[in-house]
Amino acid sequence: MWRKLSGLGAALVLSLGLAACGDSGGSKNSGENYPTSNITIVAPSGAGGGWDLTARSIVKIMSETKLVDKAITVENKAGGGGAVFMAQYATKEANNDYMLMTKSPPILINNLKAEGNSPYGYKDTTPLAQLTRDYGAIVVGKDSPFNTLTDLLEAIKADPQAVTLAGGSAPGSMDHLVAVLPAYKYGIDPKTVKYVSYDGGGEAIAALLGNNADAIATDASTIGSYLRSGDVKVLAVSSTERLTGDLADVPTFAEAGVDAEFTIWRGLFGPKNMSDGAKAYWEEKLAEMVETDEWKAELERNGWAAEYRNAADFTKFLEEQEVVIGDLLKALDMHK
Repeated sequence: MWRKLSGLGAALVLSLGLAACGDSGGSKNSGENYPTSNITIVAPSGAGGGWDLTARSIVKIMSETKLVDKAITVENKAGGGGAVFMAQYATKEANNDYMLMTKSPPILINNLKAEGNSPYGYKDTTPLAQLTRDYGAIVVGKDSPFNTLTDLLEAIKADPQAVTLAGGSAPGSMDHLVAVLPAYKYGIDPKTVKYVSYDGGGEAIAALLGNNADAIATDASTIGSYLRSGDVKVLAVSSTERLTGDLADVPTFAEAGVDAEFTIWRGLFGPKNMSDGAKAYWEEKLAEMVETDEWKAELERNGWAAEYRNAADFTKFLEEQEVVIGDLLKALDMHK
């Protein structure tokens, strides 16, 4: 009897193992009766940045509203400003319906920039939805001698190597562009600006608070708590109009004397070869999620602006953004 039970147990283990393999990048799922197992949303950065916060907000609301009855977990996979996991996602996980990814403009930037570029871009994924709109912020420590954006830019102009700017993405990526764009528009050669990269916004903020950077470029929505605590000063934001909430008194780049703007969108992506069933499932669930009171409250809590685009509209938007970002990189002499 024990042998029979042991044999049955082994068969079950083997069966489960094979099922797990079927959910990996090795073979494509049919999408029928999706989802049949738990789901992972990857934030391709360390904890505390915009991708991480977006992934955790999706999981939180999907759980609270019971829109998804399977468990969803968040995994942080830092490296190369998102490029390291992107290579894995585009290849090894290309068929994995149970692994999703949060992303923003770096999915375009990393693919278009000249140095350290990724051979993989949004066309190596299945865009599911744009969910939010955010902006960049130039931030200094509470005791910084810089009180305005022009104070900072004048110091860089006088001696570019004497001022360290930092961000949570690699050179040529999003935070770097936000950091050097005001300098470029102010008449400073962006290639002379001293920029140090960290893996994610959380690490960049830690560098600022630890006096390892004079200023950082980061997502405006992630800095509110540090501003409330009095740990930082926000010199300017990259929006076209003043933001609300904690940043209501912070000038835009234009108001600070620099004719520039930069929008940071965030969205959710599936694997390149996502099954039709899984794609349809997430399109439906995400469309329902953005209409819930819980999601609207989450947007307000994080200081995010709502901007939902379904899969088709998001894909078209990405095509347009690819041109815009390509032109910016060319102007900065950073295009591949």
